[in-house]
Amino acid sequence: MTRSDEDELLKRAADRFGTPCFVYFTQRIEQRISLLRTNFGPDLGLSYAVKANPNPALLEWLSGEVDHLDISSAGELRLAQEAGWDPALLSFTGPGKREAEIREAIRAGVGHLVIESLREARIADRIARQAARVQPVLMRISPESLPKGFGDQMAGKPTPFGIDMEVAHDAISIIQSLTGLSLAGFHIYAGTQCLKADVIAETYRHLLDIFARLCSAHDVKPAMLVMGSGLGVPYHQGETPVDLRFVSRMLNGELSTFRKEPRFTNAKIVLELGRYLVSQAGYFVTRVVSTKTSRGRRIAICDGGMNNHLPASGHFGMVMRRSYRMHSIGVRNGSADETEAVDVVGPLCTSIDRLASGVELPRLEEGDLIAVHNSGAYGLTASPVHFISHPMPEEVMVVADTLLRITRSFASGPARACDSEDAVRLVDGTHPAAANQNA
Repeated sequence: MTRSDEDELLKRAADRFGTPCFVYFTQRIEQRISLLRTNFGPDLGLSYAVKANPNPALLEWLSGEVDHLDISSAGELRLAQEAGWDPALLSFTGPGKREAEIREAIRAGVGHLVIESLREARIADRIARQAARVQPVLMRISPESLPKGFGDQMAGKPTPFGIDMEVAHDAISIIQSLTGLSLAGFHIYAGTQCLKADVIAETYRHLLDIFARLCSAHDVKPAMLVMGSGLGVPYHQGETPVDLRFVSRMLNGELSTFRKEPRFTNAKIVLELGRYLVSQAGYFVTRVVSTKTSRGRRIAICDGGMNNHLPASGHFGMVMRRSYRMHSIGVRNGSADETEAVDVVGPLCTSIDRLASGVELPRLEEGDLIAVHNSGAYGLTASPVHFISHPMPEEVMVVADTLLRITRSFASGPARACDSEDAVRLVDGTHPAAANQNA
């Protein structure tokens, strides 16, 4: 699909459902999954981190496309179940699991409870024994060190995540003594947003080494080993995508050697991914409400901003604020080559509601549409949507040639809203997703 094709779909979504809106192209997710499968083959399973984008329609679409879901709350557990996922294919991470959440997860039959502290282990053990069950668990490890190059590096520092490698051996012994639990493997999340292929490959090798040492020391024959990948996406101008072919060339030989050890022959080795799967599949579309020139600076004021897309405003873990990539949908005023520097801001009564500073775009006028790239992950649900009580943005999923409205209701809990009149025909013929809405 060309940029022109995507822009036509984005414009139709904005005209049909209004702005601001998020639009997700499933074809882009399919291409990303295919790239991973092609490079890593059957040696690595794929787990989607629901926190990246928990839209129920997206989770339903991902069923059968990826192997597992990683959830981080009872709410995400319910979303996965509503989307038709078998709880046995879920892993439950997070350092602040409440006892009620652990109980709900065990009762639901979650495949793996990821233990982040001995407190969680003891609570899970008690709940499992009361239910006459043995709950499979993965122990999350916080490594002592990892290669540098991640946006947020999660090793060698005080952290709420996982059990420090320095005390891991004692913790493993305690967990193995709890009769309500079965230690099924280990989980390590290295860091986030890394674009350096050599760093990623070296990190994976390091994680495999940690798994090998711990399993050997405690005679663990793991059912699953999870590597939180941290594969990054190029949010900003000048950034280049991860060279996945380089990573696979460096890693596949290591995986082959790793599996020659009998205890790992049948282990599922899984990459946990969030933004890498869905970020580049999404656009945030916002319409220019008004323009002005203030002290020599051109400003475009839009109907969506920080309240809808906090990460794009630079307030989601960025040390230095940098504008996301964005483009104007269609060029009404002059040529696409004729650009000017403009500040793109939202509608909020705060100076920090800014989507871009000095970004080069064709001259914007009232009514123009702007598409913010890399908005498929950590967009709507990572944002202060209730601040100043603006309307909730719509969410739209593009499946083949069809636009589907998949807006969730925040007032009554996450839910799909896919009435038949919300399916927009783009070409002749009946698409299965549209047909399901008319059933």
